[in-house]
Amino acid sequence: MARQHARTLWYDRPKYVFMEFCVEDSTDVHVLIEDHRIVFSCKNADGVELYNEIEFYAKVNSKDSQDKRSARSITCFVRKWKEKVAWPRLTKEDIKPVWLSVDFDNWRDWEGDEEVELAQVEHYAELLKKVSTKRPPPGMDDLDDDSDSAEATST
Repeated sequence: MARQHARTLWYDRPKYVFMEFCVEDSTDVHVLIEDHRIVFSCKNADGVELYNEIEFYAKVNSKDSQDKRSARSITCFVRKWKEKVAWPRLTKEDIKPVWLSVDFDNWRDWEGDEEVELAQVEHYAELLKKVSTKRPPPGMDDLDDDSDSAEATST
């Protein structure tokens, strides 16, 4: 079976470049972030192998980059080597693959927004951590028992 590319959204911030590989119910996920490229592969719910390799526009700090998996996608936070330098595109070459799009829901001019960006990154990472952390179900001790409420109304 031939490999396909995963639909990928990206946006730029002063310290990070964010990429979202849009694959629902992914399995066998592998993300390799190097100083000049990222290699992503996984299988989707139908067992189709997806593979993306992107040569970055500029050097990144691979050691201070990370990825988070959710049920709908895999998000990568890639730390720029040179902060506060806007990337006009994600790829080294001036081409736009059909599977790569700008995430206009998150894109904005960010000059002077470092504190806001850091708060958003921390908030997003915390949300992803909560989603991926399995917790025991909540206690149901505070729920009324029907037999108690029936006795209370009959007395």
